[in-house]
Order: sequence, then C-alpha cells, then structure tokens
Amino acid sequence: MAPQPPQSGFVTVEIYDQTYHLSGRDLDRTRRLAARVDERMRAVAAAGRTADSLRVAVLAALNLADELTRAEDELEALDSAPAQPGRTVPFPVPAQPQTDSHELERIQARAASLNRLLDTLLLDAEAAADSHSTHLPPA
Repeated sequence: MAPQPPQSGFVTVEIYDQTYHLSGRDLDRTRRLAARVDERMRAVAAAGRTADSLRVAVLAALNLADELTRAEDELEALDSAPAQPGRTVPFPVPAQPQTDSHELERIQARAASLNRLLDTLLLDAEAAADSHSTHLPPA
C-alpha cells in the first residue's frame, strides 16, 4: 500500500534523519522549530561520543530546555526590575513592552508546544531504540 500524503494542516519534517508528520496552526513555525531541533541534535551528536539517537534527543532537549529557562528568567528579571534610566538590555525591546496576561498566555502556550514537540521526539527516539534492540540477529 502506497504511503498517504499528510492531511491538510500537517507538515512533514525531518529531524535527525527521521521523518515526522506534525500538525500545528502555523506550519512555517513548525518547520522552523523542527529545523532548530534537528540542528541542536546534530550539534549534540557532533560534540559527544554517542550515536544513540535517544541519548542525543535527551541531551538536545536539555539544551533547549536550558535555553528556554534562561529566556524566561531574563524576561522575569526585566519585568520585575524597577525602571532605570540609561539601562541597556542585550536585545531590542519594543517601545511598549507587552506584559499583559495575553502575552504571558502566548509565552506559556509556546513553552507547552515546545514541551509537546520534545516529548514526541523522545518517545519516537525510545521507540526507535526499542525496535533496534528487539530486531538484533541471533548470536
């Protein structure tokens, strides 16, 4: 039976030489996220001494989680710091920063989306590792 093309609202991406059919409201963003995960996994694999895709996925997830946590910490520090004349930040700040509840919900939704993507990657890597270990030729 021939493989069926992905349904509308889905995008096919390749992460660490594995094909995934993902859905989302913003397919271009989903492609960019997948490319970022692929890039991070390849960097982890190149820097490490393991070819185990599950281990690479976990280490890449930790790297991305660290990056997200640092960004959240910076945002929290900026939101809680008193205004200081002449204070500079390492990135451009909009003329009127949005710190309302809608912006917070958007950031939380983005973090949840990243967590779901990482969970999917980890589950797929575990399944791949399991399938490799159960299909070994007899000794």
